[in-house]
Formats: sequence, C-alpha cells, structure tokens
Amino acid sequence: MAEIHHSISISASAEVVESLVATPEGFQQWWAEDVETEPDGAVTLGFFNRTTLYRLRLKEKSALRAVWHCETGQEWQHTDLIFHLHPQASGVLLDFVHANWQDPTPYFVSCNTTWGALMFRLKNAAEGRAAGPLFRKDSMAY
Repeated sequence: MAEIHHSISISASAEVVESLVATPEGFQQWWAEDVETEPDGAVTLGFFNRTTLYRLRLKEKSALRAVWHCETGQEWQHTDLIFHLHPQASGVLLDFVHANWQDPTPYFVSCNTTWGALMFRLKNAAEGRAAGPLFRKDSMAY
C-alpha cells in the first residue's frame, strides 16, 4: 500500500496544533471551509462546490496524535490521516501520513502535492498567520 508522508516544524504549542488537526473547527482554519459534523460524529468535508465529499471519522485522539479514517471517496475510502505531534523546544514537529492507499495513481500524486500545500496552511494557522482554508465553499479549484 502507498502512503503520503510530510513533516513540518511548527512554532506553536502541541495544544494549538492538536486543535487544528483533531476538530472540524480546526479543519476550517486551514483545510476546507465546507465542513459539517454528522449526528453520528463523523465529519464531512465538501470540495469543489460539494462535487467531492470526504466523510472522516476520528478513530484515535490523544494530546499528541489524531487519526482520521476516511469512509468515502473513490481513492480515499479506507485510507487514514495520521497526525503525530512531537514536542520540541521551539514548538512541535508535525509528522503527517495519509496511509493505506491502494495504488500510487495519478490522483495519489496530485494529493501528495496538495497535502504539501496544506501543511504550510496548517503551520501558518497554528503560528497566527492564517490565510484561511485552502479549499473555499464556492471554489472549483484551489
């Protein structure tokens, strides 16, 4: 199975970063503006005027780790988004893995590039320089 892996140093506390990667409200600050919490606790993120929807479920959460399982999406279904925080003197090192892809398809490669951009959005949000989410509700592209 293929996986996407990124690592980035963030000058913010683990608590600040954890709130951005483990909550729907956090996702809205750096990832997607269109985020809905479902009655069963799952979170749905809408992209490109909701032509693409990803339903995520938080399957593990601690002060230093959040794991989301993707329940929908042609290539995202059954993948996991793993955010692991390593405290450092100057903040945290965020180790991110998008795991369990079936194949390294062209879409996988495109998502790898997008996750790289998202890591910098997340860093900026945590460090107080938020530019907002990469994906806006009414956008057909980022």
